[in-house]
Amino acid sequence: MEVGIEDCLHIEFEYDKAKYHLRDVVVGKIYFLLVRIKLKYMEVEIRRKETTGSGNSAHNESDTIAKYEIMDGAPVRSETIPIRLYLSPYDLTPTYRDVNNKFSVRYFLNLVLVDEEDRRYFKQQEITVYRRQEEPGAAPAAEGGAAAQAGPL
Repeated sequence: MEVGIEDCLHIEFEYDKAKYHLRDVVVGKIYFLLVRIKLKYMEVEIRRKETTGSGNSAHNESDTIAKYEIMDGAPVRSETIPIRLYLSPYDLTPTYRDVNNKFSVRYFLNLVLVDEEDRRYFKQQEITVYRRQEEPGAAPAAEGGAAAQAGPL
């Protein structure tokens, strides 16, 4: 994913994949290719967009699930910032797209840059979140130190 302002700012946000299971880790890097404006900070957000209904009666709702400040201060050209964002602490559901044309749940990685004049620049990229199927005969995963009970899905 590339973010840019012509002749002022050009960065590249590279992450390892576009599909993640509910307990996965988003791993990536941000490369600053051209920096001619003074940035104050940069954030990465996980956003959930839910749509119910269809056509003119569609209702959209958007929530910021997680927000991380990944840079504070002005970067220099050719600087690289590593990203590691764990999904397991958040109450995520699998991605659902147009289920019977009645509802959908979609997730986005949103990169937000704020300059010294508090102008916000952002770019978002959709990611797919899925539930990993349990291995037959495998012991259920423990959460919070206690044994978890696996039930039918």
